[in-house]
Amino acid sequence: MIIIEGTVRVPAERLDAARPAMETMIRASRAEAGCLDYAYSIDVLDPGLVRVTERWESREALKAHFETPHMAAWRAQFAGLGVTDRSLRLYEADPEPI
Repeated sequence: MIIIEGTVRVPAERLDAARPAMETMIRASRAEAGCLDYAYSIDVLDPGLVRVTERWESREALKAHFETPHMAAWRAQFAGLGVTDRSLRLYEADPEPI
C-alpha cells in the first residue's frame, strides 16, 4: 500500500473559493481504481493549512492518478486559488489486515 501524507497552503480567506475545486478533486480521486482513501483536512489551529492524506493500492494506481484529467484541472487552479507550499511525502506500508 502507498500512503501520501503532507500539506498545502491556501490563504484562509480563499478557502471558501477553493472548496468546490477541492471537493471535485476528492470525489474524482476516490472513484479511481486503486484509491483506498483520499482526503483534505483544514488544520484547526492554522486555517490556511490543508492536510493531505491519500492511500493507494499500488504505485501503479498512484501513477495513473497523476495522469487523470481531474489532477491536471486541479493543478491548473493552484495559482488562481493561491495554493502554495506543497509538501507531500510517499510512504510504503503493509496492507491493512482483513
